[in-house]
Amino acid sequence: MSRIGKLPVNLPKGVTVTVDAENVVLVKGPLGELSQKVHSDIKVSVEGDVLKVERPTDQPRHRSMHGLYRALIKNMVVGVSEGFVIKQELVGVGYRVEAKGQILEMNLGFSHDIHFELPKEVKGEAEAVKKGQNPVLVLKSHDKQLLGMVAAKIRSLRKPEPYKGKGIKFVGEQLRRKAGKSASAK
Repeated sequence: MSRIGKLPVNLPKGVTVTVDAENVVLVKGPLGELSQKVHSDIKVSVEGDVLKVERPTDQPRHRSMHGLYRALIKNMVVGVSEGFVIKQELVGVGYRVEAKGQILEMNLGFSHDIHFELPKEVKGEAEAVKKGQNPVLVLKSHDKQLLGMVAAKIRSLRKPEPYKGKGIKFVGEQLRRKAGKSASAK
């Protein structure tokens, strides 16, 4: 058995899960609703406040789908009940971010400002900057997949470089730093 797939998913209060005839799992909660199409071989069953995912055989493709769909459904349940948060730090002189509704206005050291439109499911806010600290962008959503894609896209606008570490990085991320050129002793 898959160690992830065999674990049941406990449903918190206020979260309802329905599985229709086409094997589409719909999760509704206080923060929104999400749906996921599950492969027809995988069986999803809801018994009270516990959701179970089962596979028909021990074939490698069934084993891999078993754990995958259980993890996706678990992320949906956590998302609609608690939500997900990603924090990104802008490291560099003059780097700043400002959230105006669904549009992020960023100054990342280019000759122009960058305007990034967030999807309607993702909320962005800039934490108040204290003197001597880097600006921090906080992204919140109930959809973990979408939140990760948006965060990766924002990070790709100015990836951290390995010499000084300037760029957009996740809070707590450890960067591999390189030593710069050193003067040779003649």
